Amino acid sequence: MTCNKPGFSVEFFPPQTPEGMEKLRAVRTQLARLGPEFFSVTYGAGGSTRDRTFDTVFDIQREGLPAAPHLSCIGSTRESIGEILDQYRAAGIRRIVALRGDLPSGMADPGELRYANELVAFIRERTGDWFTIEVAAYPEYHPQARSPLDDLLNFRRKVEAGADAAITQYFYNAEAYEAFVDACRGRDIDIPIVPGIMPFHNFSKIARFSDACGAEIPRWIRRKMESFGDDAASVRAFGLDVITALCRRLLDRGAPGLHFYSLNQAGLTAEIVERLGL
Repeated sequence: MTCNKPGFSVEFFPPQTPEGMEKLRAVRTQLARLGPEFFSVTYGAGGSTRDRTFDTVFDIQREGLPAAPHLSCIGSTRESIGEILDQYRAAGIRRIVALRGDLPSGMADPGELRYANELVAFIRERTGDWFTIEVAAYPEYHPQARSPLDDLLNFRRKVEAGADAAITQYFYNAEAYEAFVDACRGRDIDIPIVPGIMPFHNFSKIARFSDACGAEIPRWIRRKMESFGDDAASVRAFGLDVITALCRRLLDRGAPGLHFYSLNQAGLTAEIVERLGL
């Protein structure tokens, strides 16, 4: 997302059923008309969704759309990761989202690559400049980071290992993103840092997930959402206004693009993109 006009990308998770795959194809068709830069596909802890991620990525690729598979290293070997990279390269995929990932419950061995910067370095060592490598960033800091400084230094290690750009964890406080970018620039980290955007697909579920992952929902948004109760139309309208205003502020202040966590749905993402004129 380095062109003059900001673009957008969309994240999917691999469906579990043939019906889910068919539904996701319809979602992609709707979103593809808006011209996203790429569709990313998540990868479960320890490779638990490996085959379904492959199926989804190659489905996107066959449709002539740009795919960016996630790849996590926890619980994996260099050999298994190398095989995945070879398959993606053979399929003509040019972008990877490189992540540490989570260790699956009950698995004691973290694998040969323990951190995302080691994965980035391995991808560069094995494939050179074939892939554009995206990494994760955390404007409100990773929940396992010992301090904001430690989190920033961890991020810089990923950049120094060869990352081209970053996608952030979603957030609802623009100030957190702006402060994080300023802190990065102050340490000579100059790669594009694309804000991650989570529309309010289901407020109660997103609120619970946000509490767990450290993404703060401002009190005024929570209270307003809670006041609507079962009024789905008001929840949707207010949520759209809040997220559109957040995106517009980010773009007006120089964000290089937007990355939407779609939860395999098209409606909210499409409407926000159209409102923004992307």
